[in-house]
Amino acid sequence: MATVTEWIGGARLRTLPAALAPVLVGTSLAAPTPLWSNALLALLVALMLQIGVNYSNDYSDGVRGTDTERVGPIRLVGSGKAEPENVRNLAFAFFALAAVCGLTLALRTSLWLIAVGALSIIAAWGYTGGKNPYGYRALGEISVFLFFGVIAVMGTYYVQSTKITWLAFLAAIPVGAQACAILVLNNLRDRGKDLQVGKKTLAVLMGERATRYFYSVLVLGSNLIGVLNVFHKPWAAITALLLPLSIFLSIRVLKGAGGRDLIALLQHTALFQLLFAIFYGAGFVLSA
Repeated sequence: MATVTEWIGGARLRTLPAALAPVLVGTSLAAPTPLWSNALLALLVALMLQIGVNYSNDYSDGVRGTDTERVGPIRLVGSGKAEPENVRNLAFAFFALAAVCGLTLALRTSLWLIAVGALSIIAAWGYTGGKNPYGYRALGEISVFLFFGVIAVMGTYYVQSTKITWLAFLAAIPVGAQACAILVLNNLRDRGKDLQVGKKTLAVLMGERATRYFYSVLVLGSNLIGVLNVFHKPWAAITALLLPLSIFLSIRVLKGAGGRDLIALLQHTALFQLLFAIFYGAGFVLSA
């Protein structure tokens, strides 16, 4: 039986910057008059979805037998420490919490958000769940870019401003790219096992070398896009302070870091995304 610590570990709390970052950026775009109550609800939706998808992936990969002997955090189902049904039900519970918070936001702003929320939950489950999970067909990065980048940033901004703007879309691009970078690095770490079990992630299809270059493009490119937003928001230039970190991460991956070194780099990439969101958001607020 899994311990409380192992159940908490199954939530993969270190992935939560991917949920926090778009809400920070979307809220900063609403400066100088953000609507804090809606910002909090948007944050709860993002966090509940992220935790829900983590448990969902644990369940779905575990029952398929593709999540054993992995490097990295413990898998509740794959390790046999938890009953699959219990992990699945916990995933559904977090999806339900996200739905409740999302419905509250929709009632406060626009009922169209119900459809967006439903699509988000379907995408979260369908990544590794169901009969034809798109995460097994190299489509995970596209989904992450859309739902933890474009939709999350623009949605957070919309529930506070009731506006959809080109600036919000442009601001979402680096956030989505950094969320993709985390997934790319995760799939690079698991590439060997995924090859054995027939899980066709983008890392499997691209090959190791191309995947490492792709990660570097995502990390460095997102940082440069943040800096280039100086043309819209002058204080966005402060994201240039993070260029040494993005260069460091890129070089480490390009030099062939593997195994447990990739686990540390995953944590550093998540930290980079969070720091970028803070600096990026501060740039928008200071330019407001």
